[in-house]
Amino acid sequence: MNGSNLQEHQTHLRALLEAYMAKKGLRSTEQRRLIVDEFFKAPAHITIEDLLSQVRAIDPKVGYATVYRTLKLLAECGVAHERRFHDGVTRYEIAHEDEHHDHLICVECGTITEFEEPAIERIQEEVAAKYGFSIQSHKHELYGVCANCRSRKRLT
Repeated sequence: MNGSNLQEHQTHLRALLEAYMAKKGLRSTEQRRLIVDEFFKAPAHITIEDLLSQVRAIDPKVGYATVYRTLKLLAECGVAHERRFHDGVTRYEIAHEDEHHDHLICVECGTITEFEEPAIERIQEEVAAKYGFSIQSHKHELYGVCANCRSRKRLT
């Protein structure tokens, strides 16, 4: 997504969040705004702990529970997706409505690489059609060892 589209998308997501909060009768506090702003700046697949560190660098008074509740709120209203990979740690990423991607996860260093592969998507649809199945959602996670870890092993 280029800079202009990213800005538009974030504006749209912020509007979704504001509408959801108004519907639920929730206030937009200064700490909540800070957490949301930092979430949008964060790398994909951020943990609560990592976001908390990022936020506390700006406001040391922000608590774990506030970050946790804000991320849960973002997930509830469709602004963020919760991801739980093989290690059991919950991570969050910005939701992109028209975009689907899968993940390559290194079991040694924990690096998560997003990828899109039209052939995989096509085969999934073919398999579903073959069995008369209608796919509503899916997640594709491949676990292995990344190129960096493999090359480090070769050097030792």
